[in-house]
Amino acid sequence: MLRIPRNGLVRLVSRDIYHQQKRFQGARPNFGVIFVPQQEAWIVERFGKFFKTMNPGLNLLIPIIDTIKHVQILKEMPIEVPKQSAITADNVVLSLDGVLYVRVMDPYKASYGVEDVEFAVTQLAQTTMRSEIGKISLDQIFRERESLNVAIVAAINKAAEDWGIRCLRYEIRDIKPPTKIQEAMQMMVEAERKKRAAILESEGVKQSEINIAEGKKQATILTSEAFKIEQINTAEGEAEALKAKANAKAEAIRMVSTAISQQNGKNAVSYNVAEQYVAAFSNLAKTGNTVILPANTGDVSSMVAQAMSIYQNLSTESQSAPEQSTENQSAPELPKLDSVEPEVHTDMSDHDIHDDSK
Repeated sequence: MLRIPRNGLVRLVSRDIYHQQKRFQGARPNFGVIFVPQQEAWIVERFGKFFKTMNPGLNLLIPIIDTIKHVQILKEMPIEVPKQSAITADNVVLSLDGVLYVRVMDPYKASYGVEDVEFAVTQLAQTTMRSEIGKISLDQIFRERESLNVAIVAAINKAAEDWGIRCLRYEIRDIKPPTKIQEAMQMMVEAERKKRAAILESEGVKQSEINIAEGKKQATILTSEAFKIEQINTAEGEAEALKAKANAKAEAIRMVSTAISQQNGKNAVSYNVAEQYVAAFSNLAKTGNTVILPANTGDVSSMVAQAMSIYQNLSTESQSAPEQSTENQSAPELPKLDSVEPEVHTDMSDHDIHDDSK
């Protein structure tokens, strides 16, 4: 409770009445000289008829004749809209309230256009709110709360134009659906979250499988490329090795040729042939059980002589080949080895046949 002096009396009023009187105050006493506060407009009547509107500052009136009938506050004023029930388009009963922000634009209309401006604008806000909520469903109310406020403000301003006030904005403070609707909404929220979780989990599994498949694909490609490079390197290495062996063999042949042309080269060749003959003879019986031996197995000198004879014939043919090539471009004939043709023995007594299997 507050004590508010008025006309020299002390009255006990409630806070609601105090705020209402502060927003829309009634008559004031006339002492002739009046100081009007800023952002206020005082309506003056003379002999019960509207005379003028006093602006902020110093004003002079005639006592008894002139009467200050209404005091209008020109500031923006919040008005609480009481809680009410409204039915949505899908037949859901909601309990909601709000706050309305208004401003007096024309003090004359606000004083004479309606009996109680605050009551009128509050009732208009409630009816407009019920009308707008009945056009949309429950889900749209929470999503289109801003558009709902704008629609209510436009409807209020259209009707309150004759009252000299203007609604600046309207805000819905609280929307409370029934308990069962709240439980259903909670279940919907939980189901939606479970759905999102399942979708996210499946997307994760899908992405994981894709990544694994891509990894295997890349691994297979890299393995095949590595094998290809390995085969190419191996082939190139073998080719280089064959080239190196061929070059080494050619170099060895040239060195042997040079050595033979020197002094005692033929004796060295004879020694090498004899050595190879002995080595080959020692390996005759290693790969099989049956071995056919010539009659003169122990006569190494004859084998060396035959080999040297073949070598001399080849040397003679190779020397005579350049001379023949200048006269005739035909291909050289192969050397004849009649002089060194081995004897053919028909008598089996000249050969010793050894069979290890017996």
